[in-house]
Amino acid sequence: MPDGKMLTSRLLTAAALALAATLSGCGGGAGPLDALSSDLPRPAAEYPVHGIDVSKFQGDIDWNAVAGSGVKFAWIKATEGGDNIDARFQANWNGAKAAGVPRGAYHFVYWCRPPMEEMANFEQNAPVEDDALPPVLDVEATPTSKTCHKHLTQEGAIADMRVMLEEMERHYGKRPIIYTTVDFYEAILADGSLSEYPIWVRSTKYHPSVKYAGRAWRFWQYQSDGRIDGISVKVDRDAFAGSAQQWEAFLRDPSTITRSASRSTGPQDAAPPPAAEAATAQAPEPPPAQQAEAQPGAETQPAEGAEPQQ
Repeated sequence: MPDGKMLTSRLLTAAALALAATLSGCGGGAGPLDALSSDLPRPAAEYPVHGIDVSKFQGDIDWNAVAGSGVKFAWIKATEGGDNIDARFQANWNGAKAAGVPRGAYHFVYWCRPPMEEMANFEQNAPVEDDALPPVLDVEATPTSKTCHKHLTQEGAIADMRVMLEEMERHYGKRPIIYTTVDFYEAILADGSLSEYPIWVRSTKYHPSVKYAGRAWRFWQYQSDGRIDGISVKVDRDAFAGSAQQWEAFLRDPSTITRSASRSTGPQDAAPPPAAEAATAQAPEPPPAQQAEAQPGAETQPAEGAEPQQ
C-alpha cells in the first residue's frame, strides 16, 4: 500500500492528466495553439489556423522553417501602384510554394494612378495559378505619402476599388479579398459598401468585432511584431475566421468564404468569447496619426518600437 506522499503524488498526476484531456477535447480537432506557439495573443489564440503576410522588408525568408513552425498560409506583396514591384516577391512566391505553404499575392493601392494601370502592373507580376489563394486588394489611407496628396472621398474610392476588384476577378478567376485598416474602413466601407467581397481586417489592439462591428471578416491581422522561425525580423501574423475543416474547404474552393461574405452571423464570423471581447474593449485608443500608418503594403516601414495600429 503506498504511503501518503506517494498517494498524493499519484492523485496530482491523475488530476493533471484529466485536465489536459479535457482541454485538448475543447472544440474538437487540433487545439487552438497547435498552429503556431503558446505566445499567441488572446483572443487570436481562439482560432486554429494562422498565417503571415510578408514583403521585401522581411528579407531572405527560410520558407521550410516557416512551414515547420506551423504557419498555414502566407500573403505575399507583389506590387504597388502602377509600376512598383516588390523586390522579394518572386523569391517569396517560389519559396512558399516549394515549402508547401499556401500563398496568395496582394497589391497595395496607390491612389494617384488610374485603376487599370495598377491592375496591369499586378497582372504582369502575380501569376495565375490554380493553387494560389485569391488575390488581395490592399486599400489604406496614406495621408503621409510624399508623392500622392489626393483627398479620398467615399464615392471616388469605391469607384476605383470596384474597377480593380472586378478586373482581379476576371483575370484570376477568383473573388478577390479586400484588406483594410480601421481608419479606411470607417471612412469608406463601414456603411456596407462592397460587402459582396470577403474582407481581411487589421486590428492589433481589439478583436475585429469591436472596430468592424456588423461586417463578417474572413482574415484578421492581429499582430505586427510577431516572431516566426525562418524570418529574422518582425512579421505580421494573421488568423483565418473558421475551423481547420473550414480552412481545408476554403483551400479546395475559395468561394466557400465568398458565398457568405455579407452575412453577419454564422460559424465563420468567429465572434470572440465574451470575456475576451470585454477585455480587449478596455484597451486605449491610439492617436489618429498612428492609425494612418500604412500596413502591410506601404513602402515605408513603421519606426522601430512605434505603437502598432488598431
